[in-house]
Amino acid sequence: MRRKRIGIGAALAAGTLGAGLALAPGAAAVVPQTATITADCGTYGGGEATLTATQSGTSATITVSSSAITAPVALGEDSIASTLTMVKASGGTTTFTGTENPAIAAGEGVTVGPLNGTVASGDSLEANGGTLDMVIFGIITVTCTAQGPQSPGPFVFE
Repeated sequence: MRRKRIGIGAALAAGTLGAGLALAPGAAAVVPQTATITADCGTYGGGEATLTATQSGTSATITVSSSAITAPVALGEDSIASTLTMVKASGGTTTFTGTENPAIAAGEGVTVGPLNGTVASGDSLEANGGTLDMVIFGIITVTCTAQGPQSPGPFVFE
């Protein structure tokens, strides 16, 4: 009799766990979540920048931050209009846009994002060959380009 109780209890527990997993929503993921590039922003500097990606379904965001790329003047919060163009492995490009940034003191490293874009399952996106355009005060455009492939590799979206 004891074996039946343990067997029934284990079966009920497994059934409950299985039902819970079946009802849990699938989480979309991007791999890797962070990557680094070496960027050249012309007269505005250059150096290592970190790209951080997130995904929720077909919506994705990328935040770009760098202590090597610095603000020429003090910038207020949400004062940089940014467009990040990423190259698709399958051909073409995907853009991420936004006007979000923290307040940045003159000479301080720049962070923009999250920048919003749309992705499809299986998209593989690389910064190398694309650009980051930042428009400051609506008149100063800073264009940054990657000087090689991102590390550890392109962003691959589910």
